[in-house]
Amino acid sequence: MAYENFIPSVWNEGINRELERLCVFAEDCNRQYEGSVKKKGESVTILGVGKPTIRRIAKAARNNDIEAPEEIEDTSVIMYINQIAYFNYMVGDIDKAQAVGGIMDALSQETSEGLANEVDTYIASFAVDSSVKALYDKPQKIVASSTPGAGEKYVLDVVDEAFQKLLENDVKTTTPIVITVSPRFFTIFRKAYRFEDTDNSGILKHGKVGMYNNITVKMSNNVYKTDAAATDNIMIRTKRAIAFAKPLTHSEAYRPEKKFADAVKGFILFDAKVVRPKEIININVKYA
Repeated sequence: MAYENFIPSVWNEGINRELERLCVFAEDCNRQYEGSVKKKGESVTILGVGKPTIRRIAKAARNNDIEAPEEIEDTSVIMYINQIAYFNYMVGDIDKAQAVGGIMDALSQETSEGLANEVDTYIASFAVDSSVKALYDKPQKIVASSTPGAGEKYVLDVVDEAFQKLLENDVKTTTPIVITVSPRFFTIFRKAYRFEDTDNSGILKHGKVGMYNNITVKMSNNVYKTDAAATDNIMIRTKRAIAFAKPLTHSEAYRPEKKFADAVKGFILFDAKVVRPKEIININVKYA
């Protein structure tokens, strides 16, 4: 059978390589626990501890008894791996497709792009996770003008306010921070600010479009929308705020019983979880 010449490991490697290049939201997640899980339903414990209380004593009291040891809060959370994104389509004769060249590569590329969108869409939805704080009680309208009208917010003020919230949550200024915006938000943002980032070689990597106030600015069509798509829920976060794992990519070729053609099917196994909610803010905005 022609499909027996299909090599799943090569196909999987190509998909994984493209996923790493194409994913925008997933690229800025904590992935250190990825090797701890291998199949659906498994879980990984994301370790975390609270901050100890720091006390001072006067030099004159240095020989006095100190406070009893405090119990540090355990902030560990469990992430279950339960998300599956799959594909299943006919490719004609796999032998011929592989012999011609380019066809299987093109299919692999299109498959990777579709899977990357599924992963990013899922992660983007954590902007409205119950543990994540929204910047505003209700979405604000943003404009590029530094003198906004009634009921409007200057777009740079919006980003600055969100950045301030992270700093007030004890995120250090040395911690890498990323904001992933929609094309519409970016258009307004770009009119208000000329980027200082001159490293053009890296501009398109993982959706990166520039830097602002030491924040990496990225753009994606997968920003989560609510209110019949009128509200963008834009995440500004550290790379530790969301944990992500994609432990398995599987593909196989087969011959559908009722078709005179070969087919390829497969899936990726993945999941994500907000693990540091204080290090992520939902910038909930509308447009004037």
